[in-house]
Amino acid sequence: MCGIVGVLGNHEAAPLLVEALKRLEYRGYDSAGIATVNDGALDRRRAVGKLVNLSDLLVHEPLAGKAGIGHTRWATHGAPNVANAHPHRAGPVAVVHNGIIENFRELRAELARAGLHFETETDTETIALLVQHMLNQGMTPRDAASAAIGRLEGAFALALLFDGEDDLMIAARKGSPLAIGHGKGEVFVGSDAMALAPMTDQITYLEEGDWAYLTREHVEIRDASGTLVNRPVQTVNIDLAQVEKGGHRHFMAKEIAEQPTVLGDALAHYLRGEGIELPGPGLDFNDFDRLVMVACGTANYACVVAKYWFEQLAGISVEVDIASEFRYREPPIPPRSLALFVSQSGETADTLAALRYCEGKAQRIAAVVNVTESSIARESDLVLPIRAGTEIGVASTKAFTCQLTVLFLLALKAAHDRGRLDGEELDAHLTALRRIPGLLNTALAQSDQIATVAKPVSEARDVLFLGRGAMFPLAMEGALKLKEISYIHAEGYASGELKHGPIALVDKTVPVIVMAPSDHLFDKTVSNMQEVMARGGKVLLITDARGAKAAGEDCWKVLVMPEVAALLAPILYALPAQLLAYHAAVAKGTDVDQPRNLAKSVTVE
Repeated sequence: MCGIVGVLGNHEAAPLLVEALKRLEYRGYDSAGIATVNDGALDRRRAVGKLVNLSDLLVHEPLAGKAGIGHTRWATHGAPNVANAHPHRAGPVAVVHNGIIENFRELRAELARAGLHFETETDTETIALLVQHMLNQGMTPRDAASAAIGRLEGAFALALLFDGEDDLMIAARKGSPLAIGHGKGEVFVGSDAMALAPMTDQITYLEEGDWAYLTREHVEIRDASGTLVNRPVQTVNIDLAQVEKGGHRHFMAKEIAEQPTVLGDALAHYLRGEGIELPGPGLDFNDFDRLVMVACGTANYACVVAKYWFEQLAGISVEVDIASEFRYREPPIPPRSLALFVSQSGETADTLAALRYCEGKAQRIAAVVNVTESSIARESDLVLPIRAGTEIGVASTKAFTCQLTVLFLLALKAAHDRGRLDGEELDAHLTALRRIPGLLNTALAQSDQIATVAKPVSEARDVLFLGRGAMFPLAMEGALKLKEISYIHAEGYASGELKHGPIALVDKTVPVIVMAPSDHLFDKTVSNMQEVMARGGKVLLITDARGAKAAGEDCWKVLVMPEVAALLAPILYALPAQLLAYHAAVAKGTDVDQPRNLAKSVTVE
């Protein structure tokens, strides 16, 4: 969630640190700071709010030095204020940290007994004080850091600087991602490769439990046992244009508009020859009796949509679970199970923990991810990239539709493998799927019309989303998008559940968004819609031309989507849900790309 960056360079570190932190803003944060070592003297600057506040502070109180660490903080322990902002310092040591130190209370008590005093409410300060305590006992910075890291419990990625050490940085990771970048006579540290992209494309990803001793000319990595290890250096290609807005007002608008292109790229990746080609060892769905799908947030709703596809097309039993519940419920995993984990970042803490629970239990573990170098990808038997490109906006858009696309391809392959679809039927589904990018382009042309509808929606206090079949999880996703960026209370329900409670909320002030392509469930959905209108509810019907003609006359508003194959409607109908949330947030004036209290990559519980 937080962003970490470190530099042992040949140029002034402060500008490089701030620029790198800007590339990590998408993770979400409420304060920022940097520390440098200049001629042996350690100093720091911190500010609450956006990075511009830190930049302004550095104009008036500059920091010199070619060695430095920086951080954007998303508050966990302690309020978002300057005192709690990173880097934290204790005497001769400064630290930046992402994660949660679970045993910090016990360590604080121990350190207090040793006469060390705390100045913040954070768990992170404990790390700095623990290292200082080791230094006070005569240890070298290297040994002090190693000893302190060995005492920490929980999840963390961290980087340490020391007073009097212009050419030393120590980094470590456990449960949170951290990468080392290699330059000519320079070395860098970052939460992900994107932060380091302007400085280097040569990246080493630390493995679970690794810690690294860094100088400008030497990188030494040891594993959790202290054994010297070699981790590969990878060349990572990041298209820097993807992290610019490209003329759009917000990253979210840009990423919504990119969906036809990235879906086309995903299809080209998997449909290169005859039928569907999976990377590496592939999958034969005859090897499995059960599919377990685990994810969080938007990715979880993609899994719920895919459950309909796998069960209807392939006839395979599917369990979908929220990672944060799955990992603690300790469910039995039958041996002929495929465990499938879906995550945009590939670093979602709960999803990664759930994956580790399934290791040794499921027959195969597969990951549907956007970042193929991520922890979830590296720990899976098979990696299925969604090819969405860099997604900066906190509210997932193009990653969601790319997840759906890859999951639909998997469902088709499962059905073909298991003899439920013959070659001709498979080709028909693939032909319909290849039409989706063009249909998304048609739907994008309605952005201005959706903006007009979104204005009155933005004034509502509560909004309901309804859908049947695979449109039910789409309704939940639409409600989530509206909540995330406009802060309007919204809920998604299965249309058939309306009479089991939610209809009590309906009155003339509550917009009810009905997502209903003209499929075999359309008439039932219309009946539910009539029940809403009979109670004064304002129905916004999102349907196709046939649906609009059959049921749109008495609705408050109607948005007409292109005709689409019924199974593929969730992919297409995600777009108007995204645009509705986006334009409602713009109308309200909220921070679309970095909504309050949210982070792009949730790397702590």
